[in-house]
Amino acid sequence: MAHSEGRRAAPKQERASRTRAELLRAAAEVFAEQGFSRATLTRITDRAGVTQGAMYFHFRNKEELAREIVRQQPDRVVPSLESTGLQHAVDVTVNWAHRVLEDVFVLAGARLVMEQEFFIGTAQNSHEQWTRLLADDLALAQRRREVRAATDVEAVSRLIVNACTGAQMHAYFQTQRRDLPERVVDMWRCLLPAIATPATLKTIKSEGSGEVSR
Repeated sequence: MAHSEGRRAAPKQERASRTRAELLRAAAEVFAEQGFSRATLTRITDRAGVTQGAMYFHFRNKEELAREIVRQQPDRVVPSLESTGLQHAVDVTVNWAHRVLEDVFVLAGARLVMEQEFFIGTAQNSHEQWTRLLADDLALAQRRREVRAATDVEAVSRLIVNACTGAQMHAYFQTQRRDLPERVVDMWRCLLPAIATPATLKTIKSEGSGEVSR
């Protein structure tokens, strides 16, 4: 009896997982196209091909959908080459810039940044999420003497997040974001000489973009 119940439960769980994934993808597409304020649950459920009742089983509202998309951002920009410390900070930001052009979830995250006060608190928002990730990388780099001892890693992390946010905004208006990766690499070329130790400066590379330091 228990085995038959388990067999019946498995397809239901698979369908539920599939519906949840379809809702998230549909929400990402709608948020990327229209932003948070203009997006509606009807547009999202129509795009996903599910009823609003099915949506409410997984998400209470579009705020919860937006929060989940923001929460997933770091997992979607993991660099293909393993790295740590300062090199990882470079890799993850440059990879993010490329993924904005390729992954609708990351594009939605970039679009949602502009309206995140409507669905997430300041302590959990995208800026804080990325700042914490970069601060961890830079703190490790500082302990390993890749980053100069006098560097304020928290302040630099905030600066990087602000610069990347501004870069994607300007890239959107000027090139539909096509040159965003180059803008992020340019940011690092300006920043690295100020924070990296001389020995480390010679070794930092940008995945897919070659040398960062010149």
